[in-house]
Amino acid sequence: MADPSSGVPLLDVNRDNRPLRDEFVEALTGVVDSGRFLFGPDVTSLESEIAAYCQVENAIGCASGSDALLLPLMALGIGPGDEVIVPSFTFFASVSCITRLGATPIFADICPDTFNVDPESIRGLITDRTRAIIPVHLFGQCAQIDRICQIAGDDDIPVIEDAAQAIGAAYHSRPAGSWGDVGCFSFYPTKNLGGMGDGGMMTTTSAGMADRLRLFAGHGMRPRYYHQVVGINSRLDTFQAAVLRVKLRHLADAVHNRQANADRYTRLLMEANLVAADQVVVPAVDKNAFHVWNQYSIRIGEGRRDALKAYLSERGIGSEIYYPVPMHQQECFNYLGVDPSTMVETERASREILNLPIFPSLTESEQHQVVKAIKGFYAAGAKAAA
Repeated sequence: MADPSSGVPLLDVNRDNRPLRDEFVEALTGVVDSGRFLFGPDVTSLESEIAAYCQVENAIGCASGSDALLLPLMALGIGPGDEVIVPSFTFFASVSCITRLGATPIFADICPDTFNVDPESIRGLITDRTRAIIPVHLFGQCAQIDRICQIAGDDDIPVIEDAAQAIGAAYHSRPAGSWGDVGCFSFYPTKNLGGMGDGGMMTTTSAGMADRLRLFAGHGMRPRYYHQVVGINSRLDTFQAAVLRVKLRHLADAVHNRQANADRYTRLLMEANLVAADQVVVPAVDKNAFHVWNQYSIRIGEGRRDALKAYLSERGIGSEIYYPVPMHQQECFNYLGVDPSTMVETERASREILNLPIFPSLTESEQHQVVKAIKGFYAAGAKAAA
């Protein structure tokens, strides 16, 4: 067995951040000296910079990506008796925002190639109780958001883009977060634009929606101590905004490195003769999408995914399963009684997907090590079978 100390981490946030340390210190020192830890100028500047980056008129900071999903539903007045369509193959926050308001999540299946929500599945789930659709731009690649918005527009249903993993991504050259009524972003440290704690942002072309989002994020209070609606306390603090402004300046380089890593993985896996339906299926890229590769997600056939993950772990190579249990199978959503026959691709993906390291500072040598280990796994299996 190889020495795990010579392995490859799934993520290395410190390695990615280290070259920017002096810029972080300068930015954070400015916040300390100002004493404006909330509502400081860095927050306003970051909102303006994100709005420009996403090509929208408004961006509103909040405390987390989870709140970024919750607040638009609150602003739309969604509650008990309402339905919100969302993919089951996603992170919990895409769905918990719905149930926290007493509404009902209606789970859509995914496309087998991109893992993104299937627009035709969405179409078949719309009822007279549908009050919103939350497509998720999973792993850094936009869903077919043009078709989804068209389907939603036919029934005048708001679209809330979950772009938590997809800042910088685009579809038909139009940025994620600029298609729907609201775009929702997370600045969790592992995201492509990650802070040093929690943080989130909402984008919208509507000044009226932006105003309501700010109202609900500030206790529903306007003016001070006068509460128009029941809101929550959700603020992006100035420390996080200062860090994020530094990282935003370097985001294009980080995305370029992720794209280069993805291309290299695909080439190396093909050169190793590993790309086959019964071995490794590499990620598909929609021809209309600008993919920013928050994750590099392979499929492992013949029920061998968990064995490969264990094999890599024994050799000190990080990998992860996003997501082993789809939302419709989570215990807390058992009450919904979802028919498994409507979730065929979702359940298959949860059995087969494995995510490999793809952080920006991942080296070519480390990628060779990952692919060599995958090849070793299949070679060992063939030897054992013989």
